[in-house]
Amino acid sequence: MFLYREVLGINLPWLQDLQRPTRPRRIPSVLTRAEVAALLGCLDGEMGLLGRLLYGTGMRLMEGLRLRVKDVDFDRQAIVVRESKGGKDRVVMLPKSLVPALRALAAARMRWEQDRANVTPGVCVPDALALKYPDLGQRWPWFWVFPAPALSVDPRSRIQRRHHLFD
Repeated sequence: MFLYREVLGINLPWLQDLQRPTRPRRIPSVLTRAEVAALLGCLDGEMGLLGRLLYGTGMRLMEGLRLRVKDVDFDRQAIVVRESKGGKDRVVMLPKSLVPALRALAAARMRWEQDRANVTPGVCVPDALALKYPDLGQRWPWFWVFPAPALSVDPRSRIQRRHHLFD
């Protein structure tokens, strides 16, 4: 339609009767309270904490996986979500029921201490900060809340380091 009307400047009478295609409306599927409770009840450990965190804050999966220790603010009861959808930062409320589990961060702290003992390069940090502060990725506040169990090779730098859990 655009080609004939705008580019070629041809007015064809049968083009007037054409209707634009419409997208079918999709009704979102929403779990009931009982279904959510059953689902979260099946998750335990790190996956249970991650599931409750995503459900309680409304964060997206990758936002939860990329969460760093420094972005959890217990004093303000908030979580800073970095580089969210559209590359923007935002703040979400920290559910009170998750505060004790997030304060402990036992698995993450153990992996961080293990990495420090093995002298691994640390986690990936944004480019400009990595140049300004070379050891920033080895500091506890920059470590992942949900670190991967094993080291992996960073595809950009080719350095073997700790990444966050795989989605």
